[in-house]
Amino acid sequence: MREIAFIKQNKEKWLELEEVISNKNEKTPDEIADLHIKIMNDLSYAQSFYPKSNVVPYLNKLAKSSYGKIYHTKKQDKNVLLAFFFETIPLLLYKHRKYMYISFAVFFVCFFIGLLSTFNDENFAREILGNGYVEETLANIESGDALAIYKGGSNWGSFIGIFSNNLRVGIYMFLSGLFLGIGSGYYIIQNGIMVAVFQAFFYQNNSLLDSLKGIWIHGTYEIFGMIIEAGCGYIIGASILFPGALKRLESFKIGIREAFFIFLSTVPFTFVAAFLEGYVTRYYNKVPGFVCFLIIATSLISISYYYLILPHKVAAKKLIKE
Repeated sequence: MREIAFIKQNKEKWLELEEVISNKNEKTPDEIADLHIKIMNDLSYAQSFYPKSNVVPYLNKLAKSSYGKIYHTKKQDKNVLLAFFFETIPLLLYKHRKYMYISFAVFFVCFFIGLLSTFNDENFAREILGNGYVEETLANIESGDALAIYKGGSNWGSFIGIFSNNLRVGIYMFLSGLFLGIGSGYYIIQNGIMVAVFQAFFYQNNSLLDSLKGIWIHGTYEIFGMIIEAGCGYIIGASILFPGALKRLESFKIGIREAFFIFLSTVPFTFVAAFLEGYVTRYYNKVPGFVCFLIIATSLISISYYYLILPHKVAAKKLIKE
């Protein structure tokens, strides 16, 4: 579509939102949120097809103002929160999908490297996991409880400790994007290798099934969330390195705000992962195997749908509406 046609087609709703922002037109929070989402969609389209046009900074300013109108008003509505998680976040994920794909690619390449290194170097697992961990785990495998090392403490204490630790790691992943995305890359490389070494180590010691049952009950949400958080770091880094038609500072403000929104979406998954680790994982050897794998499959399907499928469905729906 030519830029003139794009402007003509969407000008009416832009002017409508301007009137809402200037209080010349009263609308409900749901209606304002819907207009905001449409503007975000138009902004994404304009950035892709008319990156040097004046329409990009105009729509960006309009989107910022409408966001303030929605989220800084005293009148809050539950539907706005649902729209945030099931419309705004998926649209942002669609807009920045390439950074999420890059994060997954880096993780799986490093996972493969970790597997090869462990199978080809008998000391590699000790270098990555530490001698103390390896020796204690070998003793636990010998005694018939491969993952006994994770059973210390109370359920509640473990849940709170794990959640705070994983949330801190997620924040590190996110904020490391300030170092041009390099910090986020470092964390995901480290975790990709470590997860692979962990699984290979248990495989070498005939305890792979125990490790799959015990670790991926909570690890599905935990690891998937880390990959998304690293992707958020890449968004920040890219906003600094590739500002496009925007000033670098303006590009950075947009990048860090949108990355932060996506990061917020991982917090509920981090919470559930910590709950599962604190209350379910420790009983992996007492729970029937099919129940363990049912939890793992449900976790994988739900988080994959939210981050990989829903963004495309929401984006397609919005384009059809337009």
